Formats: sequence, C-alpha cells, structure tokens
Amino acid sequence: VKFNNCAGNKGVRYETNSLDFKVRADGTLYAAHHLQVPSKQLILVVTAWDPQTLARWEAMVRFLVAEKSQHNGHKPKGRKALPGELVQQQSDTLLPWRQHQSNNGLRRQKRDWVIPPINVPENSRGPFPQQLVRIRSDKDKEIHIRYSITGVGADQPPMEVFNIDPVSGRMYVTRPMDREERASYHLRAHAVDMNGNKVENPIDLYIYVIDMNDNRPEFINQVYNGSVDEGSKPGTYVMTVTANDADDGTTANGMVRYRIVTQTPQSPSQNMFTINSETGDIVTVAAGLDREKVQQYIVIVQATDMEGNLNYGLSNTATAIITVTDVNDNPPEFTTSTVSIHTSAGLMGQAGSRNWGGMGLPTTTCTPSHFSFSQPKGPREKIQRFAAAVDYEMNRAFMLTVMVSNQAPLASGIQMSFQSTAGVTISVTDVNEAPYFPTNHKLIRLEEGVPTGTVLTTFSAVDPDRFMQQAVRYSKLSDPANWLNINATNGQITTAAVLDRESDYIKNNVYEATFLAADNAGIPPASGTGTLQIYLIDINDNAPELLPKEAQICEKPNLNVINITAADADIDPNVGPFVFELPSVPSAVRKNWTITRLNGDYAQLSLRIMYLEAGVYDVPIIVTDSGNPPLYNTSVIKVKVCPCDENGDCTTIGAVAAAGLGTGAIIAILICIIILLTMVLLFVVWMKRREKERHTKQLLIDPEDDVRDNILKYDEEGGGEEDQDYDLSQLQQPETMDHVLNKTPGVRRVDERPIGAEPQYPIRPVIPHPGDIGDFINEGLRAADNDPTAPPYDSLLVFDYEGSGSTAGSVSSLNSSSSGDQDYDYLNDWGPRFKKLADMYGGGEED
Repeated sequence: VKFNNCAGNKGVRYETNSLDFKVRADGTLYAAHHLQVPSKQLILVVTAWDPQTLARWEAMVRFLVAEKSQHNGHKPKGRKALPGELVQQQSDTLLPWRQHQSNNGLRRQKRDWVIPPINVPENSRGPFPQQLVRIRSDKDKEIHIRYSITGVGADQPPMEVFNIDPVSGRMYVTRPMDREERASYHLRAHAVDMNGNKVENPIDLYIYVIDMNDNRPEFINQVYNGSVDEGSKPGTYVMTVTANDADDGTTANGMVRYRIVTQTPQSPSQNMFTINSETGDIVTVAAGLDREKVQQYIVIVQATDMEGNLNYGLSNTATAIITVTDVNDNPPEFTTSTVSIHTSAGLMGQAGSRNWGGMGLPTTTCTPSHFSFSQPKGPREKIQRFAAAVDYEMNRAFMLTVMVSNQAPLASGIQMSFQSTAGVTISVTDVNEAPYFPTNHKLIRLEEGVPTGTVLTTFSAVDPDRFMQQAVRYSKLSDPANWLNINATNGQITTAAVLDRESDYIKNNVYEATFLAADNAGIPPASGTGTLQIYLIDINDNAPELLPKEAQICEKPNLNVINITAADADIDPNVGPFVFELPSVPSAVRKNWTITRLNGDYAQLSLRIMYLEAGVYDVPIIVTDSGNPPLYNTSVIKVKVCPCDENGDCTTIGAVAAAGLGTGAIIAILICIIILLTMVLLFVVWMKRREKERHTKQLLIDPEDDVRDNILKYDEEGGGEEDQDYDLSQLQQPETMDHVLNKTPGVRRVDERPIGAEPQYPIRPVIPHPGDIGDFINEGLRAADNDPTAPPYDSLLVFDYEGSGSTAGSVSSLNSSSSGDQDYDYLNDWGPRFKKLADMYGGGEED
C-alpha cells in the first residue's frame, strides 16, 4: 500500500484491523502466520497514522484469492468457494459449508472453511438485538434447516449474550459488550434438519470485542514522595510515577502519556522539574534548588491516554511531593564571642540535620554530656536547648566554651573555616514545660463520606516533664465544621459527622482542626497545640446539574440552537465528560427535540420537527457524569419557542405569543380593563351626586320624630261617582298666610306653626352651681311643655300641587270617636303634647 501525507511520510506508521496481517514501514502487507483464506474475497482496513500530529487515514484493501492448481491440472477436490464473507460483505450472509462440483453433482468435503473472526465494538448503544451476520447453508434450498449456536455467551454463562434466528440464520448480539470484562468469545454454529439430524459439521465462530476508550488511567498511588539534593544539576533523577489504563495497551486507548500540570511554589522558576511522557520519570530541568529558600515542592502530574491527546483522551492526576534535602554549603559561625543566656530546667533539645549539627566543649568541671546544643537555624538565633535534662536544684549555672563545627564536611567548592568558638554562660530556671505533638502538622488521607463514629487516627502529645506525675488531657481548640471528636485521655480522633469534601470548610481538599494538650500538675499549667490535616479524597456523591435553566429558540429548526452544559460539585475524575440524553417518557420529548454532542462538556439542544407552536416548554434532559459509579440527574430546561425574524431573533409579538397569550386575548384583556375603569368612574360620580342631593333636600322635621298621619299619593286620579263629593281643595297649599292671620281667635289649623309670643326659656348661668343643674333641667322641661310652638305639631307636606284657594281647614281638625270600652284617660297624664288625643278619646261616650 502506498501513502503520501504531503510531508515526506516521516514517522508514519501502519496497522490493520486484522490480527492475521501486518504492514511493514515500507507499506508491504504480509501474513503474520500460516492461515487459510475462507473465501475468494478478503477485505481489510489499513490505517496510516502520524504519532506527532495524531492524524489518521484509512483505506480499504480487497484481496481476490485464487485457488491453487494441482500437478494434473485439475482443481482440488472439495466444495466450491461460494461468495460470502463474515465481515465487510454486502449481503452479510456467510456460507461456511463449501460444496464442490463432480460428475455426480455436489457432495460434502471433510474439511470446512476457517471463518475469520467477527469484530464487535464494546459499549454499543444498540438498538438491541443488533445483527452481526447471517449464517446459511446452501442446502436450505432443498430442505428446511434449523440453525443454533453453542458456547460461552450463548448457552453457557454469561447466557444469551448472542442468539441466532433458527430459521433465517441471522446472528445477533443482545446487549452492550465490555472488553475489560471479556475480550473474545468462541462459539460453534450448528445446522440440523427438522428432525434434529445434523446437516452440516459445526463451524467455529470467533468474536472479538473491539476496545473503546472507556477507562481513565489510574495512578498506583495518589501521593508520591521523593527527594532531591539542593544544588542538584539539571537532569538529576527525582522519582517515577506510574499510571495504568484498563483499555487495550496495544492501541492508543491504553497508551498513557504524562505531563506536569502545576508546580508549587514556582520559585526560583516555574519549571524546576520535567517528566518523561512515556516512562513517568521526574528529573530536574533547572538549577537553583536551595533548601534554605524552598524546602518542598508539590507537583501535580497528569496521565492521559490516547497517547496524551487532551482533546480525545481521558485523564487523571496525582500529587508528587518533592523534598529538597540539605547539603553542607553553609559553615557555622558564632555572631559573638561571649553569650549569656537563661534556660529553663527540665528542657530537652532536639537534633537537626547533620549538616548543621555541632558539638559543645565545656571548660568547667561539669560533665560534657549535660549539653548537646541545637544549632542555630538563622544568623541571629542563640543556642536553643540541651540534649539532656538539667536539674535546677543541682546546677543553677554553667560556664562553657563552645566550639561549633559541621558533622559533615563542607560541600566541594566551599573555601571557609569549618568551626567557630564562643564563651557561654548558662543560668537555669525551673519552669513547667508544655506538652507538644511530635508530628505537627499531622496529615492523614481518607475518602469523604465516612460514617459517623469512624476512628481516624490517634493524635497524642508528649509531656517533656518526665519527672513530674502529670497527665495530659486533650480537647478541641478549633473544629470549624464540628466534624471531629477527641478522646480526652488518649487523643483518639473520631468523626462526629459525615465529612464532605464539597463543604465550604474545605480548602484545597484539606480540612484542618487544632487540638489542645494540657498537663494537670504544673504550676502554672502548660499546654501545647497540634494541627491535624485531613486530605479528603473525592467520591462521586454529587449529580451534575444542567445549565442553563432557561433558553429560547425559534419555532422553526435550522435557525438557532441551545448550547447546554452541566455543573458538578465533584472534581476529576468524577465530573465530565458528561452524557446528555432525552428521556423516552414522555414520548413527545424525543419527538420534538434532539441533542447533538459537541464535546465532553457541551451539547446542543435543537428542534427535531419542522415546526413547533410558540410557547414555553419544559424539556427534561438526563445528564450523567463520568464517575465510578456514574451519577445522573434529570434537569428541566424551560425553552421559550417563538417566531423569529430573518436574523434568528424572537420578534416582539412572538415573545408575547410565546408567553402563552395571543393577540386577540391581549386586546380582549385591554377592553375589559377599560370597561372596568369606566364602571368604577361612573359609580364614584353617582355616589357623589347622591350625597349632594341628600344634603340639599331639607325636611321640615326628622322622619323619626314625625308622629302624625301622612297622606301619600299613589297616582290615584279618582274613584267612582260617590267619591266626587269630596272637596280636595282643602289639601292645597295656600299661596299666602292671610287666611291664617285673619282667623278668629281659637280657630287654627293644628298642622301650622302657631304664631304668637314664644315663651322665654331659662338662661343657664355662665358658672352654674352644681346644685342648680337639676332645677335648670326641670325649668326647661316645664317651659317646653307649655310652649304651643314647640314640636310636635302637624305639618303639611306637599306631594303635588293641585291649585290654590283651599277653603277647608286642616284634616287634623276632624273629630274621631270610638265606640269601644277602652279607657283612654291615661292620655291626660302624658302632658300637653298628648292633650289633643286626650280630648278626642278621653271624653267618654258621645250623646
């Protein structure tokens, strides 16, 4: 095969999809081992790929196989090869049992074809069952044949992975395959007649599961610890990190490449280390490692399959902690020749690195073993502690001449004196020393979500006062989330709640808590603190959430789409790539909408149908993350479907229509609002007018005080002939008051206000005496009873004007009589206001 990539074919490699054939670097295709070709035609796929650019090209190669001739010039005995191929065949029909032509016609040959393997990709989404191939015997034209398959995956566990149609011979796979679970299957195909008699010999079928990139690289350790000497030259080996991929290591799916993501701190350079992309070896790449400046580096290493392709490969990360070890590049030197210090009794020193460890040579009579000095960490520090406990009661002061020198020789190239001397005066004071935690800060690692009551570690402290009978008690000093408990006596740490890596109390996956250790016999009591750091390893405990929650789209497709993504509170590898799917229920979702995958984190939602009515639709979408096991969440996105202009933007009317209201509905709502406002306005006007009429209408008296009879007009224009004798002119309103004023004394209409002198009511004094109030009320009552002009009196109400000139008196002047036996004499006791009734009814029976 020949190939040209327009760049000289430098580094181009070849491979095939068959294990029986290989391609050399010059393009020569050859058989990898001895084999028999099962048909006249064989189809292979040859792939050329560039390891630098990861570009790939494929070409199909078809072999036409010729039969070998015998020395006698006749074809070999056996069945004639019928056209058919297990894979890459147009008819997908396999004729595995060969026939040959002889003088007596077709007959069976003892040897059968060797069938090429069937390749099935893993993680296929179906639909299932999915047809693989059709197996057929050429005798099915003569008799009815039943086909069956046996072997692992058919009638042996795992059962029914493959099945075959007994009539048509079509072979199916019934579910997705997993190469990491099983990479190949060996089945046997059988052909029998209707009576179960064997028609053909069983044929071997080999099914290979094609690997897909469905497994991330996994580091052997999440944290690697290494060290390198300060001042090391570039290229110095530090450590090796290793990640394994469960996918096929012979393909790019399982080829892992390494790279450094971050380095902390980035001093003196941000690229102090490099890593071999294939082996995972970490080496120094720059000079300047100085332990006195940076003692430790934290390097995040990423492993990616697909030969490191970040666009297609899956990745995972691990942490490499590189400690810079000290070398003797700084000789010791005292800053002064004489030193006077005070130290506390019972203190013990702690040894440092041998590169700055020194020795003291005392000149007094004391035993030199009393003292072993901790060497200064900086140029301004003094001698810190003793190597042995000092008894204050035995030795209160020491005079020493101290010589300090490195225990290790200076590094090559350092031209300085390796020792220095000074005089030291030590005064000892007795104090109580505080307990301390030997490992501070203490770091532990565990997965988040451990149950309450889980024992994490024992965080114990040491009391330097070994000669005192003291007990150390533990307590919490700082526990921001209140997740931990500590045993007061032994320092055992247990969980008080479930630890959550996604909590706000977690910083860079680390939760910190501080504990207090205090003695109980010291005067004064002393205490020390220790910090416990818990590195929480992420588990997939948060389902992804769909973003955005709302969007809009045109009612016709191909104008615009909705870009969707997902947010996950977890971290790699429990987040993307995400899988976006539409649920099968309700069926209208998949009928109206479709999702197109863009990459691992983004997809596009668009219309499947040619037109969708404007409105707001709730579209459920299932989002699945890549955790182990994966979590999914069904989120609903509110999609506003609206008519759009030529630019793909929603029109104003379309936006309103999409909200669920048409133009007619909006107009009707506006008309109703106008009518309602008009009715309210008319009601207010009517109420004001009614109020005005009520105030302008003046009644003569209050209707509640009107006790006289009233004549009401009911539109009566007259009765029969007997009613014509009544003179109704007496009821007419007079135009003047002359007829009243000219009446003889004693003759008066009782419905008229009397005319005459009105009695004088008593005047209430300005400052009344409390005893005069009763008299004042009684005098006013007496004057009112004797006042003929005071109400009540008959009042004439005009109901209709019928003319003037009435000659009749008041209707109230008509006498009334009663023929009953009732006694009305009590009316005389009611006062002058009821005198008329008393005269009418209390006079006894008339003659």
